[in-house]
Amino acid sequence: MLPNSIHPNHQNISRKRRFKRVNKYLQNILTAVFLLLITICIGIVGFVTIDDYTVQEAIYMTIITLSTVGYGEVKPLSEVGQMFASFLIIFNLGIFAYAISVISTFIIEGELRLFLKDYKVYQKVQQLRNHTIVCGFGRHGRQISEELRKSDLPFLVIEPNPTLIQDLRDLQFLFLEGDATHDQVLLEAGIEHAKAIVVTYGEDAFNVYTVLTARQLNPRLRIITRASDHNAEKKLLRAGADYVVLSEVIGGFYMATLIHQPNVVEFFNIISNMGDVAINFKEVEYSHIKDKFKGKSIRDLNFRQHTGVNIIGVRHKDGHYSVNPGPEVQINKGMSLVILGDMNQLQAFETLVIS
Repeated sequence: MLPNSIHPNHQNISRKRRFKRVNKYLQNILTAVFLLLITICIGIVGFVTIDDYTVQEAIYMTIITLSTVGYGEVKPLSEVGQMFASFLIIFNLGIFAYAISVISTFIIEGELRLFLKDYKVYQKVQQLRNHTIVCGFGRHGRQISEELRKSDLPFLVIEPNPTLIQDLRDLQFLFLEGDATHDQVLLEAGIEHAKAIVVTYGEDAFNVYTVLTARQLNPRLRIITRASDHNAEKKLLRAGADYVVLSEVIGGFYMATLIHQPNVVEFFNIISNMGDVAINFKEVEYSHIKDKFKGKSIRDLNFRQHTGVNIIGVRHKDGHYSVNPGPEVQINKGMSLVILGDMNQLQAFETLVIS
């Protein structure tokens, strides 16, 4: 199934899908109200036709009959009128019992509370800007979400599985229940304002469709996805992905390295923020640096002395990287710095350097 084209009423469609459990109960309540209105109309028509009541008298008689309050008739009923009133009472009791059952179930089973809680999540989702969209909450999506939360970065998860949706509620992650291959779901997730999207579905076809849809909706978006093999990698790159991760390749390299260089892997865990010591990389673009630091050499900047961070790489204007750049390298327009430090050092760097 290919991604749907953009529909002008995508917000209404998404809202109905998101609250489908609540809609089931609301539809039952509306059905009960509709039946009650039909019963009132039948009562009015019946009393006017059978015993020549005026419309006002018929409305009054219908209301007191349906409510079973026991007031007297406006005027005596004929035998046919009495039979009609009896039928009206019995029919109304069934409708009333049905409505009470639906409303009680809606409240007792917690659907109302869940509805209000999910609506608050939806309100927060609508306020997200410059965020990351994670498609799928499987093994990879869960790990990505944990890392994003650990780094205090704004994100939301799109997931169609109700069981995993409950996990997202328990973890207090922002989420949307739906299929990311549909463009209206991505629009509701704020893809037009998003910084990046990570597609983590286990099937390459779903990843391709999602990447195609995301690239169409936001050409400037950074798209990261996973692939099962090199053939899928090529398709995903053609579909518009910026980065394709081959999980098996990375896992194989990781395990092979553990055989002959286990300490290197342990250090990698540390600098990847997966160990006990919280150390992070950060890429800082030239445009985000304060003017007083622009055009200076790494030696003159002396960030290590002032903040404790180390400049371990420089991305040049043409896109290539210099690893462990020398002190004479000058920071010019179009370049980016790759720095390494713990959370306190990075915070000190941001306070001092970033505008």
